[in-house]
Amino acid sequence: MLPKLIITDIDGVWTDGGMYYDNKGGNEWKKFNTSDSAGILFCMALGIEVAVLTGEDTKIVQRRCDKLGITELHMGVKNKLKLAQNLCVSRSIELSEVAFIGDDINDLPLLREVGISGAPSSARTYIQKEVHIVTELKGGEGAFREFVERILVQEGKLEEALAFYVKTIS
Repeated sequence: MLPKLIITDIDGVWTDGGMYYDNKGGNEWKKFNTSDSAGILFCMALGIEVAVLTGEDTKIVQRRCDKLGITELHMGVKNKLKLAQNLCVSRSIELSEVAFIGDDINDLPLLREVGISGAPSSARTYIQKEVHIVTELKGGEGAFREFVERILVQEGKLEEALAFYVKTIS
């Protein structure tokens, strides 16, 4: 099943989960892996919407999503399952038509309900045991892209997505 919507967490999936602060207390940094942006382009190529649900509320995540053209961004989320259910209702789809990659306890309720669930290899073992796909890559190393690629390979759609991506950069 090719999902109609792919939902992703950020910290621990797109990043290594670290939070970096300066000694003045005014600045925070996150390191993103640019490899994950190809996962977004693959989704766009196939008409799969991407939504970001994160428990954190930082301008850094907003900037990254803006750069990648992700408009469905929800920050400061406490109940990801409830928000995902609302996203499904507004799109007239079921949770079984959704894929989600997350890495921690707050992701578990949603991971248990979606059609395709995933976690990076850096997630705790008890999270990995709950999901369909455990990426070889850790969070912050391209785990989101690998999750998308593995879904596309399984559905025989990776070549189509690659062709579209190559066409956009040629």
